[in-house]
Amino acid sequence: MCPPRTLESMQSPDLSRRGFLAFGLAAAAAALALPANIHAAAVRRTTFSQVADLTHVVGPGFPLFPGAAPFTVTQVVSFEENGYYGSVLSYWEHTGTHMDAPVHFAPDGLFVDQLAVENLVVPAAVINITEKARQNPDAEVTPDDIRAWERRYGRLPDNAAVLMASGWGARAGSVEAYRNADSSGTMHFPGFGKDAIDFLLTERRIAGIGVDTLSLDPGNSTTFAVHYTLLPTNRWGLENIANLESIPPSGATLFVGAPRVAAGSGGLTRLMAVW
Repeated sequence: MCPPRTLESMQSPDLSRRGFLAFGLAAAAAALALPANIHAAAVRRTTFSQVADLTHVVGPGFPLFPGAAPFTVTQVVSFEENGYYGSVLSYWEHTGTHMDAPVHFAPDGLFVDQLAVENLVVPAAVINITEKARQNPDAEVTPDDIRAWERRYGRLPDNAAVLMASGWGARAGSVEAYRNADSSGTMHFPGFGKDAIDFLLTERRIAGIGVDTLSLDPGNSTTFAVHYTLLPTNRWGLENIANLESIPPSGATLFVGAPRVAAGSGGLTRLMAVW
């Protein structure tokens, strides 16, 4: 637990980005003052000026994949009766902004707590297909979309997270609009195409992929080919990402706050990008 005054200072409106950056400079200065016998590789300094939260607020009303267990909040202690506040949360692992760990679709895949931390702080490459999705809700990220990105920004960095921005995150306030199901119940929203995953796995070196929709596969998929192709390679997927349009297509670093839950197939994930 943090001392109360520490919590108050962290929550204070005076803790602005300028203050945060000033703190970072002070920390860097302190690091430089470390004893000379500490190995130089132990001190790594990174500078950035922008931070974006790519995480939706999750709660009982957030859209879920059909059939998923509902998100519930049960308050168990209160200030009035106990002097402090706390609740029990119950939810499906794949709720809100979350990770699909490899074992989610691969019996021999890694559990979420087994993922290497160096694969959770990675370069972000944002492939924007908003215009395609506006014209066709079943739009897919294709190898041509990836090549077009590379013509403009250079080859995908090694160990990158390749993220689809389709504009779909703006629909997250409505279950109906986000699922976009037709009269037969088939959902229609964008995702990655299998040929794009084949290209990324054979021609590039990636840590994982992410989408601003309910699934890595397009909503009308019946085979979940993207899940079954990507996850058995022990790479991860991120679903329901927020605010992807707020970060640059190239040059940002993604911090993937995956949960360390034993035997987890994924879970709620706090995503942040800095650049």
